[in-house]
Amino acid sequence: MKIVVILLLLAVIASLFSGLYFVYKDKGETNRAVISLTIRIALSLVVFLILIGSYFFGLMPGGRL
Repeated sequence: MKIVVILLLLAVIASLFSGLYFVYKDKGETNRAVISLTIRIALSLVVFLILIGSYFFGLMPGGRL
């Protein structure tokens, strides 16, 4: 469970930096930054739901990850 959450958090950070890169490079000409930041939001929600689900189903005993 730890590895899945850590990998998803790294994917969130990578998506955040790719969004920053596209904002700087495209200068508002394309919507690649919007797509990248939308992916970041979706990944963040997945991490949040996994943490809630793992606590609910007992995969994270005692509230620790």
